[in-house]
Amino acid sequence: MRLVELPLLFAFLFLFNLNGFAVQITSPDTTIIYMKDFGLEKNRKKDCVSIINKAIESIKGDNPKKLVFNRGEYHFYPEHTIRKYYFESNTTDENPRKCAFLFRNIKNLVIEGHDSRFIFHEQMQPFTFDSCSNVTLKNVDIDWDQPLIAQGEVLKVTDEYIELGINLKESPYRIEKGKLIFNVGKYGREPWKSSMEFDRKGHFVVPQTGDEGCLGRGWDNYLAENIIPGVIRVYYPFVRKPAVGNFLVMRHAERIHAGIFIQESDNITIKNVNLFHATGLGALAQFSENLTFDGYRAIPNKMKKRYFGGGDDGLQVSNCKGLVTVKNCEFAGLMDDPINVHGTSVRIEKIVSETQLKCIFVHHQSVGMRWGHPGDKISFIENKSMQSIATGEVKSFKRINDTSFLLTFKEPVPKQLKEKNALENLTWSPDLHVTNTQFKSCRARGLLVSTPGKVVIENNDFESSGSAILIAGDANGWYESGAVTDVLIRNNVFTELCNTSSYQFCEGIISIFPIIPGLNAKTPPFHKNIRIVHNEFHPFDYPVLYAKSVAGISFDNNSVIRSHRFEPYHRRKYTFTFEACKNISIVNNTFSDDLLGRNILLKWTDKKELKCDAEQNLKVEPGK
Repeated sequence: MRLVELPLLFAFLFLFNLNGFAVQITSPDTTIIYMKDFGLEKNRKKDCVSIINKAIESIKGDNPKKLVFNRGEYHFYPEHTIRKYYFESNTTDENPRKCAFLFRNIKNLVIEGHDSRFIFHEQMQPFTFDSCSNVTLKNVDIDWDQPLIAQGEVLKVTDEYIELGINLKESPYRIEKGKLIFNVGKYGREPWKSSMEFDRKGHFVVPQTGDEGCLGRGWDNYLAENIIPGVIRVYYPFVRKPAVGNFLVMRHAERIHAGIFIQESDNITIKNVNLFHATGLGALAQFSENLTFDGYRAIPNKMKKRYFGGGDDGLQVSNCKGLVTVKNCEFAGLMDDPINVHGTSVRIEKIVSETQLKCIFVHHQSVGMRWGHPGDKISFIENKSMQSIATGEVKSFKRINDTSFLLTFKEPVPKQLKEKNALENLTWSPDLHVTNTQFKSCRARGLLVSTPGKVVIENNDFESSGSAILIAGDANGWYESGAVTDVLIRNNVFTELCNTSSYQFCEGIISIFPIIPGLNAKTPPFHKNIRIVHNEFHPFDYPVLYAKSVAGISFDNNSVIRSHRFEPYHRRKYTFTFEACKNISIVNNTFSDDLLGRNILLKWTDKKELKCDAEQNLKVEPGK
């Protein structure tokens, strides 16, 4: 290198390290907005919400923009948040929501956190993207100083009581009339509602402890007392007792706010974001299009020695369209499912005229949404058989109240349609690609899929305590819609931690379980075209695949190797179960000699529908 070039090199290095930022190469028309210019300081005692509001107000126009934070720790309190009414899917309806970062009608924005830590306090919603387009949130940690989930270290266990050690600074509490009450926030009064037990070393949900299995029925009749500050004794003859040294994750707050809420937006990217906590769903997207989650991690904060992760579901995608991409992500320690992608069915309350229906939202945590839009394609569903009668196109949507609305169609609705039947919005049904993602141990299942779009689940690792993959769909209970039509599950690893506890619908490591009240041998299949190929399974128990009402399902070229790490417990004693299925293929798989079951149960399914190599040595049994 010539000496004349050295000054230029030093100048470049100086610019590269200035304020800890890398050199930003931007287009000439990009507007750079530095948060330090608005007076943002790294100060625990200073509420940053008002400053954030001023900065967001300055974002104008359609040209590219970048909102830049100096690397540091910033605190946000609820007093100056923007209060706004939002009806959020799968979330308790408590309005208005308290929004810290509220982005509305903003286009072409990059929010660059430079690995900053955003610390929130009490009930609030960190990020809200409402009617935004082409926005990226990147390089941010989201956490709470005092989370709305607590954890207690199991210090002692006897037949009469257990002793728990609780971090008073992180989870302040009091005992009232023998009950444990958490004091998070100025007006905190949250009783201990439920528990999960996590293994101290492995950080996984202890097998067979899911939900009521943790402490057993009647556990909430306990009486508690303080022993010393931070140590409580809980008296009750618990049906099941936790192990000394493990941790009970103790839920006490309602799911009121998402960590990241995306509504009626398009082309939103969440990149390199660590969500260590949220007071509800980790990330929630509804009625939005083309979403990317790259390096999004809803996980416990190991620096704070936590066992609980970023909220209830890590990622909920409700009534979206376009392509939803999830790659290089990680989910652990959640109090519900890592990923749930679904639509929302609604019930027909009254047939007003030949073109108009009065409909209602059924589930109390999914109300108030603008469910229909002019031009949307709607499927009319007979809810007992879950069969589509026909489709129609929406002319108009009129809200009546939080739970009901009027839907007008361009053409008359089918004459065979009845009140109490259901509707599914086919337009708001995304394609889904999930790749290179870690599904570690969480309270419930791993990946829930209910969408008729193209689904690819590839190169992931599953350690979920319930079913690793659940494909459901119903219009009778949860009202989460979406019969699948094209699902590829390929090159994934399913460890022995899968299906170690029993939750709703967990009938196998992969469970395909639509709710069909009138199911029988003559019922047409609900799902179709599911391929499970070139995967590796390590079951410790019998059930690997359970499938109900599927036309076209293959389990080919997989490796199934028994694990002896845990004791079998599941009531289902079949490796494969098929109910009311057609066109089944189980070929070219390898099974370990000690695999439990090595059998196939066919219920309401003709043996002619099964293609199975004799070399696999699988016993086929008819269902009763």
